[in-house]
Amino acid sequence: MCCVALVVLSGCATVQTPDERDPWESMNRSVFSFNDKLDRIVLKPVATVYRDVVPSFARKGVHNFFGNLSDVWSAVNNALAGRKRETGDSISRVFVNTTVGVLGLFDVATDLKIERHKADFGTTLGRWGVQPGPYVVLPLLGPNTLRGVAAFPVDYSANLTNQFSEAATRDTLTLLNVVDTRATYLGASNAVDGAALDGYSFIRDVYLQRQRYLQYDGSPPDEDSPADDEPRP
Repeated sequence: MCCVALVVLSGCATVQTPDERDPWESMNRSVFSFNDKLDRIVLKPVATVYRDVVPSFARKGVHNFFGNLSDVWSAVNNALAGRKRETGDSISRVFVNTTVGVLGLFDVATDLKIERHKADFGTTLGRWGVQPGPYVVLPLLGPNTLRGVAAFPVDYSANLTNQFSEAATRDTLTLLNVVDTRATYLGASNAVDGAALDGYSFIRDVYLQRQRYLQYDGSPPDEDSPADDEPRP
């Protein structure tokens, strides 16, 4: 859901200096513009009403619930990447929040200083040595990389909200997750909209930096470092 949140932060702008990470920039900007218009017409107004009408304790519970679901998949991917400490923390978070935290509605694990280590299958592929490839903006889903696109079917299938047999339940949870994520970034989007920024480039750079941060445990090497292609175990 982090992808949806980033793409809705602000509007598009004119193409400036070409970026080697973004060889499909012209196409990406067109998709970005479509996503942005959809956000301004539909998603942002809905998220604003959600923030203003739903009590903060209820919104926090919803946010914690989906965070707990994401920790389950993070635990699997941390294990696949051979990250023992991170796997242990993720499993502990799921156990504590699902039990003491009442199905994840309360983030007890964070109160106990159990760190969250987000990971999806795209991150796992990166730790296995698969390069991110070109930056790409997907309709509705937002910023990604070619590696992330390849990993998407696995991440989608593993999403616990998609495991419910009833379509109404799946759709409701998916919509609630999208609205909750968008509401979380309302302040950030307003700040970007009010600044003289190229929203497309800003979101692209933030997204790619975030992906490197996750891949290298928060300590990415310099861009020109020979070790850049070798993620830490």
